[in-house]
Amino acid sequence: MVAIRFTGNYEDLSTDRGYQFKFYCEKCHNGYMSSFQTSTIGVLGSAARAASSLFGGFLSNVADSSYEVQRAVGGPAHDSALKAAVDEISPIFKQCTRCGNWVCEPVCWNKKAGLCENCAPDLDEEMAAAQADAAREQVQQKAREVDWMKGRNVAQVSGAVCPHCGAKTQAGKFCQECGGTLASKKKCGGCGHEAEGSPKFCPECGAKY
Repeated sequence: MVAIRFTGNYEDLSTDRGYQFKFYCEKCHNGYMSSFQTSTIGVLGSAARAASSLFGGFLSNVADSSYEVQRAVGGPAHDSALKAAVDEISPIFKQCTRCGNWVCEPVCWNKKAGLCENCAPDLDEEMAAAQADAAREQVQQKAREVDWMKGRNVAQVSGAVCPHCGAKTQAGKFCQECGGTLASKKKCGGCGHEAEGSPKFCPECGAKY
């Protein structure tokens, strides 16, 4: 029996019409599909089924038998097709001698180190990632150093609702939708009390606003 490599990381997509396999990288899990190989037995079986429908079904046993042969696990034709698919796909894969995983060369193989990037990360990629992380941290730090509330009255209610039209509007003296006066606190010049709305006299000391 011929040994077939990396058979632990593939998906069998074969049907009664032929053989096809998808091989997966054990790091990034990208899939690489082999070329479709037509099954002679499967084609004969399809022809037999077609003939069976034309001639009243007396060939149905032939069709069913060929289908069962094709679907048999571990058959010589299947093994041969799998070996051919492995030979086709193998140039894309490398086996890491450190961890034993089969990884795709285009994405997950460190050519300089001769190992997969799990065992020997690409230093240029690691440096770029570290720089991006550091830049992100610096952006957040710089943002925290800025006084974003400068010039804004924290005591003023934000997200005001206009008492005239009911629209949500930004805090201010007038509604952005209808132009109506928005409710705001008035500070008494006598006692310093802040009253809601627009009263003419202070509710605490009676002084006129």
